Amino acid sequence: MATGLAELCRLDPDLARLVAAGMRPPLRRREPGLAGLLSIVVGQQVSTASARAILARLAAAFPDLSAARIAAASDAELLGAGLSRPKLRTLRAISASILAGRLDLSSLAGMPAAEAHAALTAVPGIGPWTADIYLLFCLGHPDVFPAGDLALQEAVRALLGLPARPNAKALAAIAERWRPWRGVAAGLLWAHYRRIKSREGVLAL
Repeated sequence: MATGLAELCRLDPDLARLVAAGMRPPLRRREPGLAGLLSIVVGQQVSTASARAILARLAAAFPDLSAARIAAASDAELLGAGLSRPKLRTLRAISASILAGRLDLSSLAGMPAAEAHAALTAVPGIGPWTADIYLLFCLGHPDVFPAGDLALQEAVRALLGLPARPNAKALAAIAERWRPWRGVAAGLLWAHYRRIKSREGVLAL
Protein backbone atom coordinates (compact mmCIF):
# COMPACT_ATOMS: atom_id res chain seq x y z
CA MET A 1 0.00 0.00 0.00
CA ALA A 2 2.78 2.45 0.94
CA THR A 3 4.62 1.74 -2.31
CA GLY A 4 1.42 2.19 -4.32
CA LEU A 5 0.59 5.50 -2.66
CA ALA A 6 4.10 6.80 -3.25
CA GLU A 7 3.92 5.88 -6.92
CA LEU A 8 0.46 7.43 -7.32
CA CYS A 9 1.76 10.67 -5.79
CA ARG A 10 4.51 10.65 -8.38
CA LEU A 11 2.11 9.87 -11.23
CA ASP A 12 -0.76 12.23 -10.41
CA PRO A 13 -0.71 15.56 -8.54
CA ASP A 14 -4.48 15.33 -7.90
CA LEU A 15 -4.09 12.09 -5.97
CA ALA A 16 -0.97 13.51 -4.33
CA ARG A 17 -3.17 16.27 -2.87
CA LEU A 18 -5.41 13.65 -1.24
CA VAL A 19 -2.45 11.82 0.28
CA ALA A 20 -0.93 15.10 1.49
CA ALA A 21 -4.24 15.88 3.19
CA GLY A 22 -3.98 12.63 5.14
CA MET A 23 -6.28 10.48 3.00
CA ARG A 24 -5.50 6.76 3.11
CA PRO A 25 -7.28 3.77 1.55
CA PRO A 26 -8.95 1.50 4.13
CA LEU A 27 -7.28 -1.89 4.48
CA ARG A 28 -10.27 -4.13 3.82
CA ARG A 29 -9.99 -7.77 2.85
CA ARG A 30 -12.62 -10.44 2.42
CA GLU A 31 -12.18 -14.16 2.55
CA PRO A 32 -11.11 -15.48 -0.88
CA GLY A 33 -12.90 -18.36 -2.52
CA LEU A 34 -16.57 -19.20 -2.62
CA ALA A 35 -17.45 -17.49 0.67
CA GLY A 36 -15.97 -14.18 -0.42
CA LEU A 37 -17.56 -14.27 -3.86
CA LEU A 38 -20.97 -15.12 -2.43
CA SER A 39 -20.73 -12.28 0.08
CA ILE A 40 -20.10 -9.82 -2.77
CA VAL A 41 -23.04 -11.14 -4.79
CA VAL A 42 -25.34 -11.07 -1.77
CA GLY A 43 -24.30 -7.53 -0.87
CA GLN A 44 -25.07 -5.98 -4.23
CA GLN A 45 -27.83 -3.34 -4.25
CA VAL A 46 -28.84 -3.93 -0.63
CA SER A 47 -27.85 -2.17 2.58
CA THR A 48 -24.93 -3.41 4.62
CA ALA A 49 -27.33 -4.48 7.38
CA SER A 50 -29.51 -6.45 4.95
CA ALA A 51 -26.48 -8.17 3.42
CA ARG A 52 -25.19 -9.19 6.85
CA ALA A 53 -28.61 -10.57 7.80
CA ILE A 54 -28.85 -12.63 4.61
CA LEU A 55 -25.31 -13.95 5.01
CA ALA A 56 -26.04 -14.88 8.63
CA ARG A 57 -29.16 -16.79 7.58
CA LEU A 58 -27.21 -18.57 4.84
CA ALA A 59 -24.50 -19.55 7.33
CA ALA A 60 -27.12 -20.84 9.78
CA ALA A 61 -28.96 -22.82 7.13
CA PHE A 62 -25.81 -24.10 5.40
CA PRO A 63 -22.96 -24.37 7.93
CA ASP A 64 -21.09 -26.51 5.39
CA LEU A 65 -21.66 -24.05 2.57
CA SER A 66 -20.04 -25.30 -0.62
CA ALA A 67 -20.74 -25.40 -4.33
CA ALA A 68 -22.18 -28.90 -3.95
CA ARG A 69 -24.39 -27.85 -1.04
CA ILE A 70 -25.77 -24.87 -2.95
CA ALA A 71 -26.44 -27.04 -5.99
CA ALA A 72 -28.33 -29.53 -3.83
CA ALA A 73 -30.38 -26.91 -1.97
CA SER A 74 -33.96 -26.22 -2.96
CA ASP A 75 -35.10 -22.84 -4.18
CA ALA A 76 -37.24 -22.56 -1.07
CA GLU A 77 -34.20 -23.01 1.18
CA LEU A 78 -32.20 -20.33 -0.61
CA LEU A 79 -35.09 -17.89 -0.95
CA GLY A 80 -35.85 -18.43 2.72
CA ALA A 81 -32.45 -16.97 3.58
CA GLY A 82 -33.51 -13.73 1.90
CA LEU A 83 -31.97 -14.15 -1.53
CA SER A 84 -33.74 -12.58 -4.48
CA ARG A 85 -34.39 -14.81 -7.47
CA PRO A 86 -31.69 -13.14 -9.61
CA LYS A 87 -29.13 -13.69 -6.85
CA LEU A 88 -30.33 -17.26 -6.40
CA ARG A 89 -29.69 -17.86 -10.10
CA THR A 90 -26.23 -16.32 -9.81
CA LEU A 91 -25.32 -18.50 -6.83
CA ARG A 92 -26.48 -21.58 -8.72
CA ALA A 93 -24.48 -20.54 -11.80
CA ILE A 94 -21.35 -20.04 -9.68
CA SER A 95 -21.82 -23.44 -8.06
CA ALA A 96 -22.45 -25.16 -11.40
CA SER A 97 -19.33 -23.56 -12.91
CA ILE A 98 -17.19 -24.68 -9.97
CA LEU A 99 -18.55 -28.23 -10.02
CA ALA A 100 -18.09 -28.49 -13.80
CA GLY A 101 -14.49 -27.26 -13.53
CA ARG A 102 -15.14 -24.12 -15.57
CA LEU A 103 -14.32 -21.84 -12.61
CA ASP A 104 -11.39 -22.54 -10.29
CA LEU A 105 -11.40 -19.81 -7.66
CA SER A 106 -8.17 -21.07 -6.13
CA SER A 107 -6.27 -20.41 -9.35
CA LEU A 108 -7.40 -16.81 -9.87
CA ALA A 109 -4.74 -15.30 -7.61
CA GLY A 110 -2.01 -16.58 -9.91
CA MET A 111 -3.58 -15.21 -13.10
CA PRO A 112 -3.10 -11.80 -14.72
CA ALA A 113 -5.98 -9.52 -13.71
CA ALA A 114 -7.57 -9.49 -17.17
CA GLU A 115 -7.54 -13.29 -17.36
CA ALA A 116 -9.00 -13.68 -13.87
CA HIS A 117 -11.62 -11.06 -14.68
CA ALA A 118 -12.62 -12.94 -17.83
CA ALA A 119 -12.92 -16.23 -15.92
CA LEU A 120 -15.29 -14.62 -13.41
CA THR A 121 -17.45 -12.75 -15.91
CA ALA A 122 -17.89 -15.93 -17.95
CA VAL A 123 -20.25 -17.09 -15.18
CA PRO A 124 -23.84 -15.97 -15.79
CA GLY A 125 -24.81 -13.31 -13.29
CA ILE A 126 -21.26 -12.12 -12.54
CA GLY A 127 -20.73 -8.72 -14.13
CA PRO A 128 -17.60 -6.58 -14.40
CA TRP A 129 -18.21 -4.79 -11.07
CA THR A 130 -18.55 -8.05 -9.14
CA ALA A 131 -15.40 -9.43 -10.75
CA ASP A 132 -13.44 -6.26 -10.00
CA ILE A 133 -14.56 -6.17 -6.36
CA TYR A 134 -13.59 -9.83 -5.89
CA LEU A 135 -10.14 -9.22 -7.38
CA LEU A 136 -9.65 -6.13 -5.22
CA PHE A 137 -10.97 -7.22 -1.85
CA CYS A 138 -10.57 -10.99 -1.89
CA LEU A 139 -7.30 -11.26 -3.80
CA GLY A 140 -5.81 -7.84 -3.09
CA HIS A 141 -4.90 -7.15 -6.71
CA PRO A 142 -3.15 -3.76 -6.96
CA ASP A 143 -4.20 -2.90 -10.52
CA VAL A 144 -7.96 -3.46 -10.77
CA PHE A 145 -10.33 -0.52 -11.17
CA PRO A 146 -14.15 -0.92 -11.12
CA ALA A 147 -14.93 2.01 -13.40
CA GLY A 148 -18.67 1.31 -13.23
CA ASP A 149 -18.75 2.06 -9.50
CA LEU A 150 -20.91 5.15 -8.89
CA ALA A 151 -18.97 6.18 -5.77
CA LEU A 152 -15.68 6.19 -7.72
CA GLN A 153 -17.30 8.16 -10.53
CA GLU A 154 -18.55 10.78 -8.07
CA ALA A 155 -15.20 10.92 -6.25
CA VAL A 156 -13.36 11.60 -9.51
CA ARG A 157 -15.94 14.21 -10.54
CA ALA A 158 -15.33 16.06 -7.27
CA LEU A 159 -11.54 15.61 -7.31
CA LEU A 160 -11.10 16.88 -10.87
CA GLY A 161 -13.88 19.49 -10.74
CA LEU A 162 -15.72 17.91 -13.66
CA PRO A 163 -19.12 19.33 -14.66
CA ALA A 164 -20.72 15.88 -14.59
CA ARG A 165 -19.97 12.44 -13.23
CA PRO A 166 -17.89 10.46 -15.77
CA ASN A 167 -19.42 7.26 -17.08
CA ALA A 168 -17.62 3.94 -16.86
CA LYS A 169 -15.84 4.34 -20.20
CA ALA A 170 -14.65 7.85 -19.39
CA LEU A 171 -13.52 6.86 -15.90
CA ALA A 172 -11.63 3.84 -17.22
CA ALA A 173 -9.76 6.18 -19.56
CA ILE A 174 -8.90 8.53 -16.67
CA ALA A 175 -7.72 5.60 -14.55
CA GLU A 176 -5.18 4.55 -17.18
CA ARG A 177 -2.80 7.16 -15.74
CA TRP A 178 -2.73 5.22 -12.46
CA ARG A 179 -1.44 1.91 -13.81
CA PRO A 180 -0.13 -0.37 -12.30
CA TRP A 181 -1.66 0.93 -9.04
CA ARG A 182 -5.29 1.43 -10.06
CA GLY A 183 -6.53 -0.73 -7.18
CA VAL A 184 -4.75 1.50 -4.66
CA ALA A 185 -6.15 4.55 -6.47
CA ALA A 186 -9.65 3.08 -6.15
CA GLY A 187 -9.20 2.69 -2.40
CA LEU A 188 -7.97 6.26 -2.10
CA LEU A 189 -10.94 7.55 -4.10
CA TRP A 190 -13.44 5.56 -2.03
CA ALA A 191 -11.96 7.19 1.07
CA HIS A 192 -12.33 10.59 -0.63
CA TYR A 193 -15.95 9.80 -1.48
CA ARG A 194 -16.74 8.95 2.13
CA ARG A 195 -15.22 12.23 3.28
CA ILE A 196 -17.29 14.15 0.71
CA LYS A 197 -20.50 12.49 1.83
CA SER A 198 -19.65 12.93 5.48
CA ARG A 199 -19.20 16.66 4.91
CA GLU A 200 -22.53 16.79 3.08
CA GLY A 201 -24.29 15.01 5.93
CA VAL A 202 -25.20 12.07 3.68
CA LEU A 203 -24.63 8.48 4.76
CA ALA A 204 -21.59 7.14 2.95
CA LEU A 205 -21.94 4.08 0.78
